[in-house]
Amino acid sequence: MNPEELAGRLCAVDGVVAVALGGSRSRGTHRPDSDWDLGLYYRGNLDVPGLRAVAATVADEPVALTEPGGWGPWVDGGGWLRVGGTPVDWIYRDLDRVRRVWNDCRAGRYEVGVQAGHPLGFYSHAYAGEVALCRVLADPTGELAALREETRAYPPALADALVRGGWEAGFLLDGAAKAVAAGDSGAAKAIAAGDSAYVAGCLFRVVGVLVQVLHARAGHWLVNEKGMVAAAGRLPGAPPDFASRAQALLGSVGHSPAELTATLGAARRLCVEVLG
Repeated sequence: MNPEELAGRLCAVDGVVAVALGGSRSRGTHRPDSDWDLGLYYRGNLDVPGLRAVAATVADEPVALTEPGGWGPWVDGGGWLRVGGTPVDWIYRDLDRVRRVWNDCRAGRYEVGVQAGHPLGFYSHAYAGEVALCRVLADPTGELAALREETRAYPPALADALVRGGWEAGFLLDGAAKAVAAGDSGAAKAIAAGDSAYVAGCLFRVVGVLVQVLHARAGHWLVNEKGMVAAAGRLPGAPPDFASRAQALLGSVGHSPAELTATLGAARRLCVEVLG
């Protein structure tokens, strides 16, 4: 597959402003079998039938392309193709919305939205990070390349906001502790609850919040949950063995109240080291 040639054909479709390569292939961390993630940056009415016509000429088999919004509120839609046996993902991005999010980033604002495929929630500043880390394949107007240059510098106001947001980790651990030992206030002693599922969910988000804080302090963009723990462990300022300790929390949450309590204790210690 020639990605530049394909990107040029996609840019000829009404509404498409630019096409960029994202994911591990844009960062040079890909494996031979890694997907090709193509971001289709559009404005206004996107000609989805036109995209389907292009897909029909390059894909190994029929492809179901969504309308904008077909995959949820943040991952705007697209399709999963195979081109010459290689997985190629087309992912829509509303360029005007990306610009609005970038303005929010510079002002120290971000959102966390519910989005299929993002168990931590979709952090809005990922839009800016995707642009900063992408490789522009086709950009007739030069708009995406110019935005890429702007987003290379991580906004200090965004970093401050994400670090302040680290308070959530402690709040989550307090809630998880209540699920380990629950009881009536008038009872002589608490009834052991041992709610492993709830504790595991809280711990995943705790780790995610800590990862966001570490990336923000280091001024490194984080665009999704895949590989986030390992990436955070390599950052300057990460506690010793952060990645292995965080993975251990999630890999062995425990079942009994005693096991869950021990896990929460380890999580609190990690929080203290990250958040102070």
